[in-house]
Order: sequence, then C-alpha cells, then structure tokens
Amino acid sequence: MVTCITGFWHIFCVSNSSTLSGTDWSSPLRYVGTFKVTEAGGDFILSELKSECSVVWYSIIAILLNWPHLSVTFLSRQNALNSPTSHHPHLNRTMKNSIEISPMDHPVDADIRVPGSKSYTNRALIIAALANGKTHLTGALKSDDTQHMSKCLNDLGIFVEECGDEEFIIHGTNGQIPARDGDLFVGNSGTTARFLTALTSLGTGRYRIDGVPRMRQRPIQDLLDGLSKLGVQPATELNNGCPPLRIASTGIRGGSIGLPGGRSSQYLTALLLVSAYAEQDVDIHIEGNLVSTPYIDMTIQIMKDFGVEVENHDYRRFAVGSGQRFRCQDYQIEPDATNASYFFAAAALTGGRIRILDIPSTTAQGDLAFVQVLGKMGCQVRKTGNGLEVTGPKQLRGVDVDLNKMPDVVQTVCVLAPFASGPVKVRNVSNLRIKETDRIAAMATELRKLGIRVETMPDGLTVHPGIAELPARLETYEDHRMAMSLALIGLRVPGIEILDPGCVDKSYPSFFQHLETLH
Repeated sequence: MVTCITGFWHIFCVSNSSTLSGTDWSSPLRYVGTFKVTEAGGDFILSELKSECSVVWYSIIAILLNWPHLSVTFLSRQNALNSPTSHHPHLNRTMKNSIEISPMDHPVDADIRVPGSKSYTNRALIIAALANGKTHLTGALKSDDTQHMSKCLNDLGIFVEECGDEEFIIHGTNGQIPARDGDLFVGNSGTTARFLTALTSLGTGRYRIDGVPRMRQRPIQDLLDGLSKLGVQPATELNNGCPPLRIASTGIRGGSIGLPGGRSSQYLTALLLVSAYAEQDVDIHIEGNLVSTPYIDMTIQIMKDFGVEVENHDYRRFAVGSGQRFRCQDYQIEPDATNASYFFAAAALTGGRIRILDIPSTTAQGDLAFVQVLGKMGCQVRKTGNGLEVTGPKQLRGVDVDLNKMPDVVQTVCVLAPFASGPVKVRNVSNLRIKETDRIAAMATELRKLGIRVETMPDGLTVHPGIAELPARLETYEDHRMAMSLALIGLRVPGIEILDPGCVDKSYPSFFQHLETLH
C-alpha cells in the first residue's frame, strides 16, 4: 500500500508538472502539507506534498480519502487551500492564505445565531460515549476540535455518526473502551487531549495521544499526576510534562487526590467526567486557586443533565460517587458564548446593534459575562425574548478588568482598546500563556505592528488607545481566537489583512462568512 501511494504521488506530480504549467490559473499558489496516512499495517507519513494549484491538491486528497481501508489525517501545512468558501470535513484548512477585512461604512445592525458551543459539544461527546445507548446531539459544533474528538472516539471503538451540519449520534458503551490500544491524534485541541487522557484511563490497554507541534508544548503533567494517584500509569514520551503521552491502564481505582488548580480547569473537568466510572468514589482537593471556574460550572451542569451528580464544596473540593451512570438522550447544544463575543464587540466598535439569538438566560457559559465588560466600557446591554442585545456607544471607555473567569475573551477586549478613550488593562490571566499560543505575547506583538502602545505583565497586559501604522498584515499563530479578534480591528480601519484565516476552523469555520454579512 505504501509503495502504491508514494508511487502514485510521484507519477501524479511529474506528469502534471508539465501539463499544468501552461494553464492560466487566476491565483496560483504552492501548497506544502503533511499527512498521516494510516492503514491496518501501520502508519506512513507523506511529507512536503507540493502542487501549483488547488485542483491538484484536491485531487490527490480525494483519491487518498476514498482509498479503501485508508485513513488520512491532515497534520500541517504552510499555505491554506486556494478556496475561501469550500470546507471538507477531513481537512483542517480550507481558506486562502490571507483575507483583508472590509471596514464598515455604517454601524452594524444585525441578528446573529452563532454555532453551538465548542466546550459543551466536546463535553457532551465524552459523556455520550460513556452512556449506555444512543445519544443524539443537535445544535452541536462541527469544527476541527470537535471532529478530532469524534474521530478519536471512533478510533477507540465508540461509534460516532456525523449527521448534518449540527448533529452527532453517539453509540455509548456504558463506560467501556472497546479498543485495547489506540494511537490518537488530537491536533491542537486541548479539550480533546485532556478529556481523552482521562477517558482512555477507563480502558484496559495501552493508548498514545499526540498532536501538532504546539500541542507538544502544552502542559498536561498535573492531570497525569492526578490519574497516577487513581491507579493509572500515564507518562510523557519526552519526559517534559507535555504530549505525546502513553497511558497504560486497567481502569481507574478511585480515591482521594490533590490537584493543582492554577494552570487549567480542563484537568479537573477531565477527571470529573470519568469519575463516576471509577471503582471507588473520587474526592478531588484543589491545591491553590482554581482558574476559569465557570467552565467547571458548565461541566457540573452538563453532567447533571445526563444523570451524574458532582458535589462542589466552594471550588476547594469536588466529590463524585462511584456507580452513577450517564443516561443516553436527545440533547440540544446551546450557542457558543465565546464566539458571540466577537459580534458583541463589533457592535461596540461601530456604535451599532447586535443581537445574539437563542443563548439561554440560565447558561453556565461564563464568557457571556463579556457583555458586563462592554457595559463598563459604555455599551447598552439588554435581554430580549430570544436573545441578548448589545448597542455600542459613540465613544468606548477604558477599563481595568480581572478576566480570570473568562480568559477566552481577553483578546476580544484588547482589540477594543485602540478605539477607547483610555487604556484597557487585563489582569489575572497567566494561563493564557499555555493556550494555542502564548496569547499575551502574541497579542502584544500584533498590536504593536499597528503602532499601538502595549505593556505586558506575567499575568496580563495593558493596551493604550490609538493606531499609528496602517496597513498591516497580522499573524494569527494558528490560533483561532487571534484571527477572530484581530479581524474586528478591520471593521473600523482599512488595510487590516489577517494571515492564515483558516485557523478559525478550530472553533468557528463560518466566522468570516458571518462577519461579512454585517456589511
């Protein structure tokens, strides 16, 4: 099989190098990518795949994807595909390599429904996998992160069907992991990596978890130490506390453990999601201060929705009784409050009105509190019958805010600062430095390209008003939140070009199409 694939690729490239060279392509680009090609016999890496047009690129991938018993996973690329609108569910990048944002010539005025919550979708996929029977998720997010999760569950023998644009059907296995071994690729999805580390610990076998180069820099040792105390044998291959990981397990014993709370709430969420399936009750004592507590509220709430109770003792101790079981059901995923923040910010920047539809007033999504920050900056916020509405002021005010409970909106707050009457200071978000990129350093670097004065701290940054340099090509660091937040600046000033816009596929593949509708 390997000989066949490599041989075909060589013939295809050589034969087409001449026949395609004289073709008049309107926007020829050279694409370079790496794919993990898996067959029953093992893995093979095709690297430095090069072509001069998207037709060649799509053709070779289409053939690989349709080859019987062959799995193709996209690992990396240098230029995105030359098609701003197409989206193949098996590929992480489908946009051109940059996009220029068109400034608004009038205040925004729109009703928007953003896609389903990434946080809820990935939690629900794990819970449904553990339940006994079929769970139907509607309103779910289809993105790189959730599709990495879906594929990994299938690789573990837990059947997940993708039905339509916003639906998953998961055939739960009652806490059993059918596969006795697995090599799982999680991309740059932190929730997928951490939740699957805990999930595979319920299995009987040996499992490996790896991702893109940035994932190999994202710490996970605190979670591994917690699992070790519960009877699992996890280890990092490079002995650096980051993926790739190897998990050897015969199940989770249970018991009482300590867990540091200062790096990521996802470690605690991962443990909570699987604790009911441990042999004994699980008692988790938090060491230090727990960050991003609204995400723990979200975890506890969705676990309760599926039938498992968690005792929360003032965020210092959490207890889960063994023997509880998740119930399969039909479950609606609510819209993503973090992704709603970009459109609320668009209203703030342009002095216009945005209403986000269908976010319930009782949501556990902490990032909806972003509208309270906008209120402090001068916006009007009101609840409507089926949504939440923000109207921007004539002039935004500066603000000093602690965003520890909603770190994913930090970049959105920062891009408002150049248009405010005073500086914007964001504090207590040191965990941003271990996200998809070091978001504090990355945001400071890109804003400084615009001549904006930025001061950084270990746990935050201060951004001052004023833009002195245009146009600007802004890097996104393969970070979806960098791309979406920096794009908002282009609604106010011309010449903002966003590089690698396809990175938004991680959480909001249709973001730039939705942004364009504001015009």
